[in-house]
Amino acid sequence: MNSVKNTFSIKDLENLSGIKAHTIRIWEKRYNVLEPMRTDTNIRFYDLTALQKLLNITLLHDYGYKISKISKMPEEKIPELVREIVSAKSAKSHAISSFKLAMMNFDQNLFLTTYNTLLAEKSFREVFYDVFIPLMEEIGFLWQAETITPAHEHFISYLIKLKLLVNTETIQNQQPRKHDRLFVLYLPLNEIHELGLMYLNYEIILNGYKTIYLGESVPLDSLKDLKKYFDNITYVCYMTVEPDRSEINNYIKEIKETILDETSELWLMGRMTEYVDQKNLNNRLKLFNSINQLVESL
Repeated sequence: MNSVKNTFSIKDLENLSGIKAHTIRIWEKRYNVLEPMRTDTNIRFYDLTALQKLLNITLLHDYGYKISKISKMPEEKIPELVREIVSAKSAKSHAISSFKLAMMNFDQNLFLTTYNTLLAEKSFREVFYDVFIPLMEEIGFLWQAETITPAHEHFISYLIKLKLLVNTETIQNQQPRKHDRLFVLYLPLNEIHELGLMYLNYEIILNGYKTIYLGESVPLDSLKDLKKYFDNITYVCYMTVEPDRSEINNYIKEIKETILDETSELWLMGRMTEYVDQKNLNNRLKLFNSINQLVESL
């Protein structure tokens, strides 16, 4: 069975391109930039070619080209022009569009080609901050809107993980320069959204510290075991969907009572931290609103 999603509703196009469905309809009717197919009940749907064309048109439009001018271009001119104008100013949106197309078509080669093109102009850190972080934020929205399936999310996440692993392995060969603390990075029990934590591991090593990366779904007993071997531990916990908002403060209370001591700290990040009671915070327990904020505190 072919698992590639190759047809899209107009709502899918809106979610993927950022252009409102109403505007897409106007562009179709007034400028004939897209030619939708129709179901037996006269409902619009589109193929991958139409999606790619709309993403290219969106980039040109964002770059200052009027839709009336774009509509008069020969079909082959649009992607040519996109390639010509991609610069530091527009590379981000172009790369995100390419990565989304790679995801929708499960196209590993397109992902790798886009990534290698970016890496020729940017550092890995710049690629992650400028492209991968906003890409994953968009993917989270697309998943919630049911434009993509979990298979799409897992596919693109796996490819990004591979790049994180390669870049992390490269810098792990360096001896730590700073020894005042050890960082232990983990996800709470049943939490599997690992990309943010993996990137933090990369940044912390890059900043000269030794890390112990425990990864996803770690029970608290595993953290207790580490206390037998190390002092001055800073635990870094990334909470995207776990613990549940009703349990998060109990979870933190248990860590404070059974794991933290006068030499250790707990740093928290992720979407669920908005439910942390501020009364739980002290000089040994800190919240960070972004990866960048945490990195700047190193």
